[in-house]
Amino acid sequence: MQDHHFKFSPSVITLPFLFVLALWIIFWAEIRFHLNLEVYGIYPRTIEGVRGILFSPFIHGSLEHLYNNSIPLLILIAALRFFYREQTYAVLGFGVLITGAITWVIGRESYHIGASGLVYLLVSFIFFKGMRTRYYRLVALSLVVVMVYGSLIWYIFPHVEEGISWEGHLAGLVTGFAFAISFQTPEYKKLIRYDWEQPDYNPQEDKFMQRFDEKGNFVNLPPPEPEIVGIEEMTPPNMNTSNTEYYVVYDVSENKYSIKKK
Repeated sequence: MQDHHFKFSPSVITLPFLFVLALWIIFWAEIRFHLNLEVYGIYPRTIEGVRGILFSPFIHGSLEHLYNNSIPLLILIAALRFFYREQTYAVLGFGVLITGAITWVIGRESYHIGASGLVYLLVSFIFFKGMRTRYYRLVALSLVVVMVYGSLIWYIFPHVEEGISWEGHLAGLVTGFAFAISFQTPEYKKLIRYDWEQPDYNPQEDKFMQRFDEKGNFVNLPPPEPEIVGIEEMTPPNMNTSNTEYYVVYDVSENKYSIKKK
């Protein structure tokens, strides 16, 4: 495969920047105008809490909470846009809705806010999708993600840290895994450059491989037998290569000499 599937465009930078900028503007407006946006979060198993499925990722309880989500979102959304361009908006849109819905079902009776569920969704999707493709660049991306964000796995369990929505984290992780299995991406196949990479390659027919015996030792092929082309009645004593009327051609692939008439 050639890497023409991966194309850099301004949206790789602008999309994550605008998304995170929106989070900061909403947080600023909440502080500036003394708004209580927490009530727009997810409150599990209530009709009023359903609206939080859409609004909760944009609401944060503190500056530290917002900052901790901003850096991962900038990196992960940029990676998503660059490596999975066609799936970007579906992953983000459906991811927010499904992650929120699962949180609404399994969450504790309190308001769940913040974009951390989306962070877990992106980490999960990029990691598992990259491993499933078996394409070296995406596998490398998966390994980088797990190295940087691997410690987040602990926060899908209850009682690890008070005040965090482990239910939202778990919902994001599960949703990302489901997306990695269900979302279709191009078949990233390695570009075949050599004969031995062909699926029908037979080493016994390879002239180079014939130079080695069963023990791997290099051996010479038997002396080539001359082939007379265009000379029907010439006897072997008359096959003089110094004769200007004829010329000798050596076929490397067939290991054969041919004497042809000019």
